[in-house]
Amino acid sequence: MYVRATTRKNKDGSSVRYLQLAHNEWDAATGTSRPQVLHSFGREDRLDRAAIERLVASLTKLLDPAAAPRATSGSELTFLASRPMGGAHALDGLWHRIGIDTMMKQLLKGRRLGPVVKVLVTAIR
Repeated sequence: MYVRATTRKNKDGSSVRYLQLAHNEWDAATGTSRPQVLHSFGREDRLDRAAIERLVASLTKLLDPAAAPRATSGSELTFLASRPMGGAHALDGLWHRIGIDTMMKQLLKGRRLGPVVKVLVTAIR
């Protein structure tokens, strides 16, 4: 089961989102899964959040007491470390967006220095 959000545009150009509790059901005849709406919560901006909290509390009572905090707290993933790779990706994106790659290919036409220039610029960071 999952919460499905659908968007509808009004005549004035504004958009409205509707939330539904849905479940995918396999249709053997067509060989595809189709969403089946179990409950419609209505418009997102008019959502009764207190009713949603009561529903979650009611469903949590059905779980094993040890599993209840896990189900409501999110994922079990923990952040361990990160490596600084953003600079290299940003530089590569700028390299292509500004057109430095095209300019360098034109300037170094007939030479074998094209890849060397990019490696040097990346190493400067």
